[in-house]
Amino acid sequence: MSTGAGYGAELLRRQLADLNRNPPDTFSVGLGDDENIYNWELMIMGPESTPYEGGFFKAKLKFPENFPNMPPEMSFTSEMWHPNVYESGKVCISILHPPGTDEHNPQETAEERWRPIIGVEQIVLSVISMLSDPNDESAANLDAAVQWRDDRKGYKRKVRQTVEKSQNDV
Repeated sequence: MSTGAGYGAELLRRQLADLNRNPPDTFSVGLGDDENIYNWELMIMGPESTPYEGGFFKAKLKFPENFPNMPPEMSFTSEMWHPNVYESGKVCISILHPPGTDEHNPQETAEERWRPIIGVEQIVLSVISMLSDPNDESAANLDAAVQWRDDRKGYKRKVRQTVEKSQNDV
């Protein structure tokens, strides 16, 4: 089985069709541009029993031409306050890091990083899990991580503001 660009596009078409045929309860997907299978738009529902509950967060998945060998990049387009989301909206979790080991981050194993067998549903479910359980040890947004660690009440208040904003942006 070839893993060239044609294979990646076909794999993405199949995954998109599967997700639209059997939509998960926690998110929805579609193409940002009907002509480009490599650009997806998502709507992620804030996980229950978390400060994000009730939120409707828009995000984008941008797949590289050499998908599935390399991971997509995911970014929230809705405002997001979270230790593992850069201020720009870019999501920083291991599953979206290039395959192999990282000499600069020995705590992250190759098994935690991108592997070509990972599907879009697994990516989004990992991001939803990240919303439920932030990792302040590897922060993309230092201010959010410090607030998560030192001022949980203030953190929850700030997240609730982003939830309210997301509800108005739908």
